[in-house]
Amino acid sequence: MKTIAILYGGKSGEHEVSLISAASILGAIDRSKYLPIPIGIHRDGTWYLQGDLPTPAPEQPDAAGPMQGLPPVVRARRVFVAPGDGLYAETAQGGMEKLRCDAAFPVLHGTFGEDGTVQGLLECAGVPYVGAPVLGSAAGMDKHVAKELWMRENLPVVDAIAVRAEEMGRPGFLSSLERKIEARFGWPCFIKPAGSGSSVGTSKVKDMGALRAALEKAFLYDTKVLVEEFIPAREIECAVLGNENPKVFSPGEIVPTHEFYDYDAKYRDPEGALLKIPAEITAEQEAEVMDLAAKAFKTLELCGMARVDFFIDKRTGKLYLNEVNTIPGFTAISMYPRMCRAGGLSYPGLIDALLELAFRRHESRAGLKYSFDGE
Repeated sequence: MKTIAILYGGKSGEHEVSLISAASILGAIDRSKYLPIPIGIHRDGTWYLQGDLPTPAPEQPDAAGPMQGLPPVVRARRVFVAPGDGLYAETAQGGMEKLRCDAAFPVLHGTFGEDGTVQGLLECAGVPYVGAPVLGSAAGMDKHVAKELWMRENLPVVDAIAVRAEEMGRPGFLSSLERKIEARFGWPCFIKPAGSGSSVGTSKVKDMGALRAALEKAFLYDTKVLVEEFIPAREIECAVLGNENPKVFSPGEIVPTHEFYDYDAKYRDPEGALLKIPAEITAEQEAEVMDLAAKAFKTLELCGMARVDFFIDKRTGKLYLNEVNTIPGFTAISMYPRMCRAGGLSYPGLIDALLELAFRRHESRAGLKYSFDGE
């Protein structure tokens, strides 16, 4: 039996979402093959071994109503990452003991979890982990960088203007930005942090009078913000699973009941959106979505899993890449597992497949040299 560290919580605006995703994984992981070790990361970034948590009941695929998460992270035995030597935990006597950890499953949405930081720690510790490596995680998290890389490959993206925090204090900057928005794509537009997920800090801005407040809100979550063209669009999502040769599942569609698919619609309002799997699109559109999802995944050098999000312009039918989520919402009723299940892969089977991909990637890199001893 392999021991799997489930990392959840975190120093992120998506802390609560992580607790929900982790509860689902703990409830569905095959305990005849894996021994899960819950490691809760407090909002201040400190890691704690959580001991024996009650085993959450597996979620029903068609369940409705608020999703149940794990209890708040308990400040118990601290966990430390030892470069080259895995994970250690405090003992009751004040000493340290090494934790058996065959792999880690980071269920950490957003900053300090999905952006390459935890992945770098686990690389240093020599621990296999589920999901994208450092480079792919960082590139996928930064919406601006992802757009730039996709554009280099001639993949279609929504037009956007990047704004950095230091620019806000420059005389006349806001007026200049307003003119640029009006010249490029007009109103309304979206303001969003470049490195945040779950629509945290995102606003739909209908005119220049609301621009400053929306920018200030977004800058609470990142030092770089995107001002993005508004497209009246259908929201299409696609699940990708694999390493070098990823499998792409048939896409689904999000139909928000809110003005846009914001945090409340995703996690607080059970009626916040209608989820359609499969998406009601033509065979040609489905093929294009799946092809672009694979190209987007490979361009960012992702591994393990990703949910690739698209817009289809309601006026023209044109398809745009929106963003990629390298650790998507992972409850049994989240879009990523549901799209996999519609493609024949059960939720427990998905967890198993992701762990196998993690072991395979780790083994493929185990023989690399990190010192030069001459030819």
